[in-house]
Amino acid sequence: QVQLVESGGGLVQAGGSLRLSCAASGMIVSINVMGWYRRAPGQTRELVARLGSGGSTNYADSVKGRFTISRDNAKNTVYLQMNSLKPEDTAVYYCLMTSGVSTYRGQGTQVTVSS
Repeated sequence: QVQLVESGGGLVQAGGSLRLSCAASGMIVSINVMGWYRRAPGQTRELVARLGSGGSTNYADSVKGRFTISRDNAKNTVYLQMNSLKPEDTAVYYCLMTSGVSTYRGQGTQVTVSS
């Protein structure tokens, strides 16, 4: 089985920064895509950022220029550096990973941005 464990969430003031981490462990054959999505209360799920195996990145328009996704292949870990945070970034952030035909998701980490 594959497990994803997120960390790094918390409470921050608007304009501040946080870095989320997501470590994958278990029977990992190969990783295709790693990424982050979020769900705010009463909102639909939003893909925040994704990072392909070839290094290509995609970001939601709402976070472009503020968030950066990166990965450490040796550690099977993906990061999300979040700068210039806004109250509307408040959400539970989930890590996801695709490996082969399977998609795995973490339990989520809460990010709260106060105004």
